[in-house]
Amino acid sequence: MTDQPQRTPTEETAYAEQLIADRQAKVMRLRDELGVSPYGRRVDGLISLAEARGKFVEGAEGDARPVVRVAGRVMLHRDGGKLHWLNIRDLTADLQIAVSKKDADEQSFAITQLTDLGDIIVVEGPVMKTRTGEITIWASRVEMGCKSVALPPDKFHGLEDPEMRYRQRYVDMYVHPEVARTFETRSRLMTAIRRFMDERGYLEVETPMLQTQAGGAAARPFITHLNAMDMDVYLRIAPELYLKRLLVGGLPRVYEVNRNFRNEGVDRSHNPEFTSMEVYQAFGNYETMRELTESLIRHLAMMVSPDGVIEWSGHQIDYKSPFRVVTYAELFEQANGFAMTDVAAVKAKAKELHIAKVDQLDHWFLVNEVFEQTAEHGLIQPTFVLDYPSVISPLTRPRGDNPDLCERWDLFIGEMEIGPAYTELNDPEIQRQRFTEQIAGADDEETTFRTLDHDFLNALCVGMPPAGGMGMGIDRVMMLMTGNRSIRDVIPFPFMRPEGSGAASPAEAES
Repeated sequence: MTDQPQRTPTEETAYAEQLIADRQAKVMRLRDELGVSPYGRRVDGLISLAEARGKFVEGAEGDARPVVRVAGRVMLHRDGGKLHWLNIRDLTADLQIAVSKKDADEQSFAITQLTDLGDIIVVEGPVMKTRTGEITIWASRVEMGCKSVALPPDKFHGLEDPEMRYRQRYVDMYVHPEVARTFETRSRLMTAIRRFMDERGYLEVETPMLQTQAGGAAARPFITHLNAMDMDVYLRIAPELYLKRLLVGGLPRVYEVNRNFRNEGVDRSHNPEFTSMEVYQAFGNYETMRELTESLIRHLAMMVSPDGVIEWSGHQIDYKSPFRVVTYAELFEQANGFAMTDVAAVKAKAKELHIAKVDQLDHWFLVNEVFEQTAEHGLIQPTFVLDYPSVISPLTRPRGDNPDLCERWDLFIGEMEIGPAYTELNDPEIQRQRFTEQIAGADDEETTFRTLDHDFLNALCVGMPPAGGMGMGIDRVMMLMTGNRSIRDVIPFPFMRPEGSGAASPAEAES
C-alpha cells in the first residue's frame, strides 16, 4: 500500500473548496430531488443514544425488538452499496446505525446516500445486535436533521490544536464529548449551589455590572463610555460594596452569582471575565463563612464523587474529611523558618526572592509578597489560612487582640486560591482611613480610577450590622470538580484574541 501524495497548500485549499462545494450540491439535491428540508423539522419522541442503547433486549426477535427514535451527529459513514453503516453521537453516547435498502423506505435510503460526516440525522428503527456483538439501530426511517456544509476535523487527527478548540467550541464539544459533559456538570453544580444557598435562607440578588466607581477589590478595571450620559463607567471588579448596602437596607442574608471583569493577566487560572459568588450574612463573622464554605464545597464534591475524593492534576483531593485550618503566621514560619514579625529576616528573604521595591514597601506588604511566593506552594488538600495582615485587607475587621492582623481567611485547594472570607469592617471612620491609605498606595496608573466611595461610607454611617462575607471563584471550583487544569476548559467561550490578530501570548499558549 502506497502513501497518499502530499498536497501543496494551494492544492489543499482547492481540495477543501471542492469538498465544501460537494456538500452544498447535496443541499440542493435534498431540496430539489427529494423534496426534503436539509435543515430538518420538529421531531417528537426523541430519546438519548444512551437510553436507546439501554433498551436493547437480549434474545428479542422480529416485532419483539424495541423501536426507538434518536438523533445524533454522524461521526462515521461506511457506504456498502445496499447497506450503509453509520456511527452517530450525542452528549450521552455513540451508537451504530444500519441503513439497508431493503428495510428502509426509498427516501430514507436516498437521504443516507447524501449524508456526510458532521450531519445531524434522525433515525427510527428497532434496536438489535449485529453478528459482531454491536448494539445497532436497524433503520426503518432516516431524516436529515441538519446538513453540515462545513468540513469536519480531520477524521484521523481530530480537533487537537488547543487554540482552535477554544475558538470553535461548538466543534470541540461534539468531537470531544467529555467537553460537553464538563459543561453539563458545571450547569448542574451551579443549580446545586443556588439550591444550597436558598435552603440556608440566603436571598439571591443582582447588583450593577456597570459602576461609576471601581470598588470592592484591588484590581484593574475595564473602562467603557456611557454615551447617553457622556461619562466613563467601569465594568465591575466585584459586587461587594453594593451587597453590603443591602445589609444596611435590612436584608440579613444575601448572595450573588455573576460575572466580574478584571483587566489583568490571562493564564491557567485567570480569565478577564469570570464567575464568582459573594455571600454576606448579618451578625455572622468569618467563622460563619468558613462553616458555610466547607459545607458547600463538600456538598458539590459528593455530588460528583460519592466518596468525596476527586482526582485533580495527579492528586487525590479529599473533600469529605475536615478541611485543614492553619494561621497565616504559622504557615509563613513553616515555609520560611522565621516569624513574619522579624523585619530584617523578611527583608532579606524578599531580596533573595528578587521582589521589587523591597526598601519602599511597607513591612506587611513585603510579608505578603514573601508569603505568596513561598507559603502558598503545596497547599493541595483543602486548607483554610486564617488571620491575614490587616494592611492588605482594607475591608476587613481587625482582630481585637492584634490589630496588625484581621479576621480573614483564604481557602486554598490544588495550590489555587478559591476565595477569601472576612469579618466585615463596619466602622465608617476606620473604613474611610483604609480607603484613603489604599488610594495613597496605588501606583500612578491606578490613581486614574481609584476614588473614595463616599456613598458607601455614607451607608456605613447609616449603620451596617456586623457581618461575615465570602467570595468564591466559581470557575476554579468547577476546575476542581471536573478535573480540568485550565480555567478555559470550564468556560464554554473563554476570551480569545481575534483570529489572525497575531500570535497568542505565552500565557494564552500555556493554557
